[in-house]
Amino acid sequence: MNARAGLLLAVVLALPGCTGALLGSSAEAPETYRLLGETPADGGGQLPLALAVARPNASPALDSVRIAVVHPDNRFDYFAGVRWSEPVPEMLQQQLVRALAADGRFAAVVAAPSRVPVDLLLDVELRRFEATYTAAGTAPEIRVEMQVSVVDPRQARRVASFTAAGSAVAKDNLRAPVIAAFEQAASEATRLAVGGVRGAVPAAPR
Repeated sequence: MNARAGLLLAVVLALPGCTGALLGSSAEAPETYRLLGETPADGGGQLPLALAVARPNASPALDSVRIAVVHPDNRFDYFAGVRWSEPVPEMLQQQLVRALAADGRFAAVVAAPSRVPVDLLLDVELRRFEATYTAAGTAPEIRVEMQVSVVDPRQARRVASFTAAGSAVAKDNLRAPVIAAFEQAASEATRLAVGGVRGAVPAAPR
């Protein structure tokens, strides 16, 4: 899968009106979306190490299948009639595992908890995953932000810590463009997280 194809949105449950208004009636069954994320190229320099990715920690407001929105008056809410296919932290955990495995730095990348013995653990705090409106009726800006730490669990030592963030302005204030912007912002944050991990755990010199 190339990067462009990886950015395509996967619609798990497609119902009529999936490109309709975001603040419409929620009486019908909600449309369900998931994020695929892009597949990075193998960066080479593999190490004989196993990495586990922990389920990101998140506030109760973000640890949900509901799609978060921040209104111009800073009021926090959720879009009606749409949801994620799984809670946001689980969705991001899966995306990080896929991206880090495709990057090729580690011999194995698994989701924690796992029965596989690991050498390093990726600890993630999800700080933002929301659509932010600066004015009523405008297209929102999607903001995704993670605090990422690479931890050596055997020595209880933090190897590195950094922020990975992404943003994208939706092309229109409709469901499909807004979800596509979530895909773009999450992919950007994931790409930066993979780069940060690669920099924190450099390949051994030849």
